[in-house]
Amino acid sequence: MSDILIVDDERDIRELISDILEDEGFTTRKAANSDECMSQLDQEAPSLLILDIWLKDSQMDGIDILKTVKRDMPEIPVVIISGHGNIEIAVAAIRQGAYDFIEKPFNIDQLMVVIKRAMEASRLRRENSSLRRKESGASDMIGASAAYRGLIGQLDKVTKSNGRVMLAGPAGSGKEIAARYIHAHSNRASAPFVTVNCANIEPDRMEEVLFGKESGERGIEPGLLEQASGGVVFFDEVADMPLGTQSKILRVLVDQQFQRVGGTENVRVDLRVISSTNRDLEQEIAAERFRQELYHRLNVVPIHVPSLEDRREDIPLLASHFLKHFNEMQGLPLRKLSEEAEALLQTMIWPGNVRQLKNMIERVLILGDTAELIEARDLPREDEKPNQDGRVVLSGALATLPLREAREAFEREYLLTQINRFGGNISRTASFVGMERSALHRKLKSLGVVTSNKSGARIAHVEDDEAAEAV
Repeated sequence: MSDILIVDDERDIRELISDILEDEGFTTRKAANSDECMSQLDQEAPSLLILDIWLKDSQMDGIDILKTVKRDMPEIPVVIISGHGNIEIAVAAIRQGAYDFIEKPFNIDQLMVVIKRAMEASRLRRENSSLRRKESGASDMIGASAAYRGLIGQLDKVTKSNGRVMLAGPAGSGKEIAARYIHAHSNRASAPFVTVNCANIEPDRMEEVLFGKESGERGIEPGLLEQASGGVVFFDEVADMPLGTQSKILRVLVDQQFQRVGGTENVRVDLRVISSTNRDLEQEIAAERFRQELYHRLNVVPIHVPSLEDRREDIPLLASHFLKHFNEMQGLPLRKLSEEAEALLQTMIWPGNVRQLKNMIERVLILGDTAELIEARDLPREDEKPNQDGRVVLSGALATLPLREAREAFEREYLLTQINRFGGNISRTASFVGMERSALHRKLKSLGVVTSNKSGARIAHVEDDEAAEAV
């Protein structure tokens, strides 16, 4: 049931509107002056505010209350009523964000039409906002590898604080999902999560998009920062933010307030800030493309999001997740990967990281047949082009080597791929390639391949430059 707050200094008007609305199934609250109104608003935000322009014995008139409500609770629709209505007052009210204006004495049917439209518009805005968060708000983190567990451990440590987080990692590695994970497990989970895609917003529109604007024709248009108040604002690829905007964002972080473009009043916000970048921001600072002060403000808790290359063990889990996702969201066939297809995915090169894997799975489901299993031959290989006979075309370097050297080069590259695929686990690699563990160790030694620990994962590499050139 919807709750409507009626603010009017005439008791008869308050009671009349209240009786009409309660007959229509609404619940109402009443206030006779600005102090009572603000007290009611502080207790609980209503679904709709009906507000008289002229309030006797009040510190604030209706326009002042309207400005305050639109600043602090912009989601509440406001219908203005006045016994002294004229076009100037109507324009002023609409400019400040009122949904509509009704002149006393009003027609009851007209009043109900306006109220129902305002309530419906408010409901649709809330639903659209919720849907946007759900559509782009998947916060599921998928994985089991050491690199994944390390990432989750770091994310869990920052979920309950309001500290600013900087997520660094290559494009497509899942930095936004990590940001949403922090939001979903924080005490702001029920509040908005608003993404600012710094790379996709035109520089000359950045400030309007962030801070909103005020104009005589369209009134108040809240920006992304205002929409995110109470929740999280995520600056995606923050290195792409224009230098001029960086200075203003720095001021917002310090003061927690700003002015809309074209406005004169300060808008207060309560924000948690999470940022991401795929660049080295210290190099950007040295090149004078990023403000050092802003970097220090945003980089309170730096967290590295690993590439898909660093978590190959997670590829089958991620692929399975995407297969279910596209079935549920797009109605594409629910298929599974064969063991050979999973193995092939784990050996492929992923410059686009998790995003590239997701796109490949979608492509296979759209263009493939309806067979339950996705076989290795169904997977597109951009790095390997078979000829018309189905044979793989050798690279120029490999094709010019004598057989013994070509065989060693192939074995070295093959074993490097398998070791990295299994996260450096020699036992699992030996089992997959069909060799005894001791025999695999001897083979690796003969090929000049060693393994070493790096960032918690075992990485295979070639022992010397001469061997590296052979590969």
